[in-house]
Amino acid sequence: MNWKSFIRKHDVAEGQLVRVHDGANEFIGNIIPNTGSDEEMLVIKLKSGYNVGVKIGAKTKIEKMVAESKQQKNAKPNVTFNEKLPKISILHTGGTIASRVDYRTGATFSSFNPEDLLGMFPELLEIGNFSSKLIYNMWSDDLRFGHFADIANEVKRQHEAGATGIIIGMGTDNMAVASAAISFVLEECPIPVIFVGAQRSSDRGSSDAAMNLICAAEFIAKTDFAGVAICMHNSSADDRCAILPACKSRKMHSSRRDAFKAVNDTPIALVDYKAGKIEFLKNDYARRKNGKIAVKPKFEDKVAIFKIHINMHPEQFEFYSKAKYKGVVIEGTGLGHTPGHNPNKHTKIHEKFFPAIRKLVASGCVVVMTTNTIFGRVHMHVYDKGTDLVKLGVIPGGDMLAETAFVKLAWLLGNYKADEAKELIGKNLRGEISEHTKYEEEIIG
Repeated sequence: MNWKSFIRKHDVAEGQLVRVHDGANEFIGNIIPNTGSDEEMLVIKLKSGYNVGVKIGAKTKIEKMVAESKQQKNAKPNVTFNEKLPKISILHTGGTIASRVDYRTGATFSSFNPEDLLGMFPELLEIGNFSSKLIYNMWSDDLRFGHFADIANEVKRQHEAGATGIIIGMGTDNMAVASAAISFVLEECPIPVIFVGAQRSSDRGSSDAAMNLICAAEFIAKTDFAGVAICMHNSSADDRCAILPACKSRKMHSSRRDAFKAVNDTPIALVDYKAGKIEFLKNDYARRKNGKIAVKPKFEDKVAIFKIHINMHPEQFEFYSKAKYKGVVIEGTGLGHTPGHNPNKHTKIHEKFFPAIRKLVASGCVVVMTTNTIFGRVHMHVYDKGTDLVKLGVIPGGDMLAETAFVKLAWLLGNYKADEAKELIGKNLRGEISEHTKYEEEIIG
């Protein structure tokens, strides 16, 4: 019997809270749709957030249970100010770190106020004096340049109110590019500003929210670091978090808890979750100092990332000229290339590509080349195609990640003249460009 017939027979429905016996085991949870290939599997969402599949057989029994009328909120702790502890502000912008499971549907939703984080993670009260503020309740997919100005200005206000460190809770999908953007907007940043996310919602048994948040707080409270960084799991185990450079990190996996990795760089530090100890892996980081936060929040809206792929068409290159874009970051192939030569009968159309790029540069658009490879950097004087692109006015982007180059170029064009932006795009301003890209031998053992 398939699962739909089984629940109809027993007068239960999707979302119903039930108790299920399979002869040997008992499970309590909510029925959620079975999207797999085995239709004889009844899928239950447990209270922990995990799903369990129960094979429907002759011994399978199911009974309805009465669901709670609403989810119980965590009791708010009795917060008292401790003069010996630092003042840390949590700025909440949404995302999985502040999400719970809807046990009726099995989906996650953002629902609680920032204050609820202290109720969920009382360990924070032993680390610092926390205040929290809701800026937005949104997924990071919806980020636009205007949000970065709001976040940066709130960071400044919190610092002026006495905060010695800031934690920004955000959805992980665009957290890396957001951290890069904020690092440029905060032109002077004498305190730590740490982005924290979670791959799994806060009330799941496998959630990484608590560890990431607590490690970020420990790092702020115990170190002299200043500037913007990311704090996420260093491995899939619940042992250490990595403090990652804001402009050279990337989300490398859609769901693993250790999804974020430094690219062409190393973590700044590791935070031992249980011991609370900090191990710095880099010494060339900015230190805290007395001073005000300086904010340059403007971004040029007409900037884009242009990804190179096979079988391209001239209209794709011509679009940015017609639409009068001010800046374009090309995510080129390999060492920084695009189609443009005509080596055989199938590539006659490529003769139109270099003229389109020349026209784009001549229009005043700043065009920057990055690579579509995860690691490495562009070298545009190795092959003639790269040299041709440089002659057209394309600016090599070193080992900048394409997304970092995108927000950097938009920020430069928002705050400087085009000629100044061309000069500054190739200079290392926030650790986004490495002087040398080291080759590290992978050890397999």
